[in-house]
Amino acid sequence: MSQDGKIKCKEVSSSGKRWRMFPFEDVPYGDCVEKEYPNRGNTCLENGSFLLNFTGCAVCNKRDFMLITNKSLKEEDGEEIVTYDHLCKNCHHVIARHKYTFSIMDEFQEYTMLCLLCGKAKDTISILPDDPRQMTLLF
Repeated sequence: MSQDGKIKCKEVSSSGKRWRMFPFEDVPYGDCVEKEYPNRGNTCLENGSFLLNFTGCAVCNKRDFMLITNKSLKEEDGEEIVTYDHLCKNCHHVIARHKYTFSIMDEFQEYTMLCLLCGKAKDTISILPDDPRQMTLLF
């Protein structure tokens, strides 16, 4: 989003390699989804799109598949962070920005997801053969 409050969108060239920015007037991100940041429990998506939450593009009014662009993977303090944009296949309007994280803390793998379209979710999985949280105490 730009400083003037307009959403920026990307247009792909015919070669598919060059992008240019252009504004869409008065199109908030949430107008393309049924529910903003739906609770997805422990379903954390590293890639893909939650199409059931997509009502259609607020710019071109089409409900089609989405493009995934600007995908990046970086590591910060032992945490992997994947980010990308969901774009309308037809007009390249930015539907949502997606963030997925993965880290290992002690004996657990931790996953998170935050995306206007795909939702918010968190999951923790034991890396041990037997999950210590499921063990009963013996006295």
